[in-house]
Amino acid sequence: MKRFFPILDWSRSYTRETLSQDLVAALIVTIMLIPQSLAYALLAGLPAQVGLYASIAPLVIYAIFGSSRALAVGPVAVASLMTAAAVGDLAAQGTPEYLGAAIALAFLSGLMLLAMGFLRLGFLANFLSHPVISGFITASGIIIAAAQLKHIFGINAGGHSLYELTLSISAHIHEINWPTLGIGIFTTGFLFWARKGLKRMLLKQGLQPKLADILAKTGPVAAVALTTLATFALGLDTQGVKVVGQIPSGLPVPTLPPLDLQLWLKIATPALLIAVIGYVETISVASTLAAKRRQRVDPDQELIALGAANVGSAMSGGFPVTGGFSRSVVNFDAGAQTPAAGAYTAIGIAIATLFFTPALYYLPKATLAGTIIVAVLSLIDLGALRRTWRYSTSDFAAMAATILVTLGFGVEAGVISGVSLSIFLHLYRTSKPHYAVVGQVPGTEHFRNIKRHEVQVSPEIFSIRIDESLYFPNARFLEDTIYAAIANDPIIKHVILVAPAINFIDASALESLEAINQRLKDAGVQLHLSEVKGPVMDRLRRSDLVEDLTGEVFLTQYDAVSKLAPDSAKKAMRGKRQV
Repeated sequence: MKRFFPILDWSRSYTRETLSQDLVAALIVTIMLIPQSLAYALLAGLPAQVGLYASIAPLVIYAIFGSSRALAVGPVAVASLMTAAAVGDLAAQGTPEYLGAAIALAFLSGLMLLAMGFLRLGFLANFLSHPVISGFITASGIIIAAAQLKHIFGINAGGHSLYELTLSISAHIHEINWPTLGIGIFTTGFLFWARKGLKRMLLKQGLQPKLADILAKTGPVAAVALTTLATFALGLDTQGVKVVGQIPSGLPVPTLPPLDLQLWLKIATPALLIAVIGYVETISVASTLAAKRRQRVDPDQELIALGAANVGSAMSGGFPVTGGFSRSVVNFDAGAQTPAAGAYTAIGIAIATLFFTPALYYLPKATLAGTIIVAVLSLIDLGALRRTWRYSTSDFAAMAATILVTLGFGVEAGVISGVSLSIFLHLYRTSKPHYAVVGQVPGTEHFRNIKRHEVQVSPEIFSIRIDESLYFPNARFLEDTIYAAIANDPIIKHVILVAPAINFIDASALESLEAINQRLKDAGVQLHLSEVKGPVMDRLRRSDLVEDLTGEVFLTQYDAVSKLAPDSAKKAMRGKRQV
């Protein structure tokens, strides 16, 4: 039960001191999360209150099922953008159909995560390589920032790709509302300064570093308060400044997603992409924070927790959620000790939803846009392109393709192309694995690559070490390599497959080994195996290869050479080792 309900574990040692630490963290995260929730609802094309709804139930549910002590779930920029992209083609913003499709997206995404968790399929996220994730997040950050320019300028514009956004903004740039632009520039500039300058100013005033750091993180709340008061006092809403308007007070009403099979089929692919991307971000943040306290998170349990949180978001009228990096770091730094801090945060947001939403009537949308821009610009890492290029051109290709496709065709196409290219590059690399012809290092029983070391070799023995598991993409490569060596050197009488790096041999590779064994037998050459790992040997014994093998299976490569070419092995042992 503790495995599926981690709350049964940490709650047993919950103390008054832990309670106070969690309450302090919850207060800080609540202050930070309210403007973020409103902003991300705006980004997703949904009413502002939906962002608050999506920040209540998921936090409580994660506190029950989550294995991370510091993770804070809720709306995030990338998931909000993907929601807007998925639902925008199905219904018009502001309609009940649009909201219903967003709720269905959260519900279906949650069901997929739950299924993956119960089936322990967390490893599927590994198909999203780090360069692809980095490229996708960078491109998404650029698109998100560009999409907020319409709110900064106070114009009507739209589009799901950078190209569409650029064309739309250019076509309406002459419609700029100058009071709105002033609010947007002030908010963005203030928030950038608050990230570093506000803390330094507070420290100079004599505040304690921890308190100064906490107050610096409340910059978005200060921006909301200042711009809302200015808009109300100066009547800027009558001058074209778009405001959030009436936000309904009250807790979310339990709801069900639209039970429309056609709708579910249309959003199935976006739901899966949101689920996988959200899980990758969640497990990355959770693992990083857990390592700092020598704790651990259960990847499969995180799938269940995140899935349940999304189902809870849908049932309370919200949209897809995931573990947020910024709010989780704030939660961690503020001293949160258990997931209960998230539940207390949910209570704080619920109180704000009940009593304080009327005060947000004059909140300018440009303020929320500035909040989003500052938040997502930290996600953009163009320097990763240079670093990846220097290390691996193939990974650079996957990363660059993900960025370009995402910018040009939207987030879904970007993820699909990045994953497809990553899988293709993996298959291509493993189809031509690194191999080495090895010889004996003089004076030792070690065998190394003849191209890198001064080694002793017997002309009658061809020893090849494959540094990769053998499976269908590289099975033919092994055949061709061995056949070429035999054809070029008629003196060879023995082929030794040195297998310390082979962790798995699939059925296709097994057939290739059997074919190699038979063809070498026809050519008067024996095939031997050395240093085969136990699990691999267990599988080979269940086949006919070991019984039909023309040679032998040796424990070590030295044993093989000592028996097949004893004079060569003795000569090498008498030789002086070259350093």
